[in-house]
Amino acid sequence: MSDKTTIKKKRKTNPNLRLIKNGDVEEPKKKKRRIRRREERPEKIRFGRVKRAGIVLAGFSSLLLLMTGGFLYIINNYKVTTVYVEGSVHYTNEEIMGMVMGGRFGDNSLLLSLKYRDKGIEGVPFIETMDVDIESRDTIRITVYEKALAGYVKYLGRYVYFDKDGIVVETSTEETAGIPQVTGLTFDHVILHEPLPVDKPELFDEILNITQQLSKYSLTADRIYFDSVYNVTLYFGEAKIAMGENKDIDEKIMKLQYILPDLLGKSGTLDMREYSEDTKTYSFEQD
Repeated sequence: MSDKTTIKKKRKTNPNLRLIKNGDVEEPKKKKRRIRRREERPEKIRFGRVKRAGIVLAGFSSLLLLMTGGFLYIINNYKVTTVYVEGSVHYTNEEIMGMVMGGRFGDNSLLLSLKYRDKGIEGVPFIETMDVDIESRDTIRITVYEKALAGYVKYLGRYVYFDKDGIVVETSTEETAGIPQVTGLTFDHVILHEPLPVDKPELFDEILNITQQLSKYSLTADRIYFDSVYNVTLYFGEAKIAMGENKDIDEKIMKLQYILPDLLGKSGTLDMREYSEDTKTYSFEQD
């Protein structure tokens, strides 16, 4: 048997190679890092669906209870007990209060302040607007601004009210106290919010002047009559006051305030057609 030289090659070993003995468990570094991070993070509290629904329901119930309590407080502590009404002639104070405070919770000052904040009440016959001011939790003030009415005419069974420019403001089946009837005008139709179609539109300035002068001296004529040449006659019950043409009307009415008390209950005609600041002439002829 010949001698043979046996040459064993020595394998190179990996310097990073580690030997794990039986029984030892070595976890990868990445896995260890994940575990460490998970341990460092605070645990989140997790609720089940039933618990979450219970929390939401409890929050909603608390909010509802709070809103109900606030509403009851407002209803009980902002109740109106005092109302001031100013400027109303055509309607009673009770009627104005009914218009403003009608409906549910209409007597609550806080809710009224929200309802009428920065706006008035419009669309009421004979009234331009109504303002509502809340003075305190139990007191409100209603200010009425009525339309400026000069007089009314009767047409087709209705009372047709017009303003200083002859514009038809309202029509009604009821007569309003304090507004004189004007007769002697001729027209063939009436349109709301348009002028009465009379032959002499400047008559409306004269009518307004007469009603203003009468109001100045607390006099209320039942009727203002214009004849075919537009001479004026005022009616106070059975007494007629012949004023004549549109001249010295202011002086005539100023004098009339002293004469009229003696004419009440009498039937006749007071002739003031020649009366002026200079002549002072008038006469009364009883029927």
